[in-house]
Amino acid sequence: MAANLTLKNIPDEIYERLKEAAQAHHRSLNSEVIACLEQALMPVRLGPEEHLARARRIHAGLTSGAFTADEIAQAIERGRP
Repeated sequence: MAANLTLKNIPDEIYERLKEAAQAHHRSLNSEVIACLEQALMPVRLGPEEHLARARRIHAGLTSGAFTADEIAQAIERGRP
């Protein structure tokens, strides 16, 4: 049986960010709060096989030669303070 929880005195900034995240993920505010709590309190532990499979899926989705070495160097420089 699921429990009920009421949150009070949520800072405005956190409330707004939760609303934005819920909208971005196509969830209700309640579902977004539950997802955030699950992620914070029950992180998924991936084994080596899952990490490798995820890396292979990401690699397969990359376009070869999408960036030149110069473009990468410029992006790194722009990211530095």
